Order: sequence, then structure tokens, then C-alpha cells
Amino acid sequence: MTAGKKALVVWGGMELHTPERGAHVVRDLLKAEGFAVTVTDDYDALAAEDVGSNDLVVPVITDGVAPEKIGNLVAAVRAGTGLAGYHMGLATTFRASVPFRYMASVYWVQHPGNIITYRVDVTRGDHPIMAGIESFEHTSEQYYLNYDPAIEVLATTTFSGEFHPWRKDVVMPVVFTTMHDQGRVFYSSLGHTADELVGPVREILRRGLIWAAR
Repeated sequence: MTAGKKALVVWGGMELHTPERGAHVVRDLLKAEGFAVTVTDDYDALAAEDVGSNDLVVPVITDGVAPEKIGNLVAAVRAGTGLAGYHMGLATTFRASVPFRYMASVYWVQHPGNIITYRVDVTRGDHPIMAGIESFEHTSEQYYLNYDPAIEVLATTTFSGEFHPWRKDVVMPVVFTTMHDQGRVFYSSLGHTADELVGPVREILRRGLIWAAR
């Protein structure tokens, strides 16, 4: 049940990722599930003393400087607040913050070829986030990630080597879940702009948000 749950969505950073529009997509998905949603571009909301009153926190942020009291968010997630992100959110958010990076479990490093068409392979069709979703072709940035080996991978992509031959046949997570102490963490590398949050990309995000919420 999600009725009565609270979510905080914080957006910012590079406009090429359309963060405000993306935050509104997240808001609409959560509101449709009965969440009370706060959307803001104030990073300090992530460091508020009561950030743990939220059942889910979603940073839609490229880079940026972590608030001084980001430890409040880390503590909230450790105590059970969910954390979710897509594309730039989590993977590029607050690059210099070691506590945030450990919690996010993922770090973007490259997208060879920039906007290309690649295949997303569903590897855990038995998981509620991926159930009924078939593998599909996607045109966007194919994210090359550094990631925590503790993640549970739900979908992958394989690099062809066309643009970086030394990475040919590398299999990379696209969708994953993990835990940070008591908090659930969800990530999907799909969704370079808000316009891409459609079809299976949108449904994976919707399910992942719900899964991550306390």
C-alpha cells in the first residue's frame, strides 16, 4: 500500500538532462500511486532534520555540491527511507560526497558514442520491477558505470565495442536494486531527458519508485 506515503523529489544541475521536467514526471508517477509529493530545487531539503519523515527520496540532480548535513539523508536511508534515481540521478549526483556515493552504489563514467541505439536485456523477469517487460531496443546514452558489487541486477546492456573497442562485450547493469542498511535503493540508467521517460522506461521507473519506498 502506498496511500499516505510521503516522497521528496529534488532536482537540479545540467539543463540538458531536463531535471525539472523529469522531477515532475516522478511527481506524477508517485501522486498516481497515492503519495504526497514535495518537489523542490533546494538541495538543503535533502539535509533537513526531518528528511527521514519521507518514505522515499528521489534526487534528479546532475553533479552539484552536497549540503553540509548530507549525513541526515544517509541516516534516514539507513533507518528505512527509500532512495531512487534514474540516469543522472544517483549516478552523477554529488560526485565529491563519499557518503552519498557509498549509499548510491553507482557512479557514471562514460557513454561511448553518445546517443546510440542499444539493447536492454531483462535478466530478472521474475522480479516485480521487471515482470512482464520484454527486452527492448533503446536510443539514448548507453551508460558505462562503476558500481557496487552488492547490487542485484535486473537488466543489462552489452557494449558492442564500436566506439571503444577495448570495452567490447562488456555487460553492464542498466536496472538494479540494493540495500543501504535498512533502506531500499533503486536505480535505472535510462532516461537522458524527460522525453525518454515513456513506454517500458517509464514503467520500470514507476515500479522502481514504488519498490524503493518504505
